[in-house]
Amino acid sequence: MTAVESDALITGATRRRPPSLRDAAREFWRHPSPWIISTLLVGATVARLVVGDWAWTDALVVGIVIGAFPFYEWLIHVFLLHWRPKQIGRLTLDPAVARKHRLHHADPRNIPLVFIPWRVLARIVPIDIAIALFAFPRVGLGLTFLVMIAGTGIAYEWSHYLIHTDYRPASRPYRAIWRHHRLHHYKNEHYWFGVSTSGVADRVLRTAPDPAQTATSPTVRDLHAREAG
Repeated sequence: MTAVESDALITGATRRRPPSLRDAAREFWRHPSPWIISTLLVGATVARLVVGDWAWTDALVVGIVIGAFPFYEWLIHVFLLHWRPKQIGRLTLDPAVARKHRLHHADPRNIPLVFIPWRVLARIVPIDIAIALFAFPRVGLGLTFLVMIAGTGIAYEWSHYLIHTDYRPASRPYRAIWRHHRLHHYKNEHYWFGVSTSGVADRVLRTAPDPAQTATSPTVRDLHAREAG
């Protein structure tokens, strides 16, 4: 088996004709979450430019958000999206986003399942706006935070979506995140939780093993099946 064939097996790569980047972008904008997030991004950017009042702390917020986002992404993926349903008496604790994520693992090629549900964004966006307006000493600083949150959000949605299409990596940076996330879906769901970066948080938090030395999980397409069984 060649290295290319081996890589194809553990990343779910196909031989189907890949879409162009333009075709992929057309499909991307047919879904609600990119519009919700990009509207927030444009609105926050315009508001930030109007308010002005720039200071060095704006650059600090930019750096903190960029540095923290891979770890935020990792935490959400591990503790919320991979949540194991819990039974407390007659009550079952099983968030909708976790249920949807299990469907996403069962069918990684189902594009609508790739996106953040709009109902989730309908709750998150007002919270982000409230944080931006009331949790910072300056409105301008809060708006800088909001721009960065929306910017990282749309980058996440685009990266995650593109990885799950048949679009083939054309650059080394994109191939790195493409391979990293596909290992999570096609090799072992207990590792490689990063999506929009090529494993920054996974390397720090020790969830980026050597794929060649990692067993293929029998539950990679059926999360928690072993526990349920």
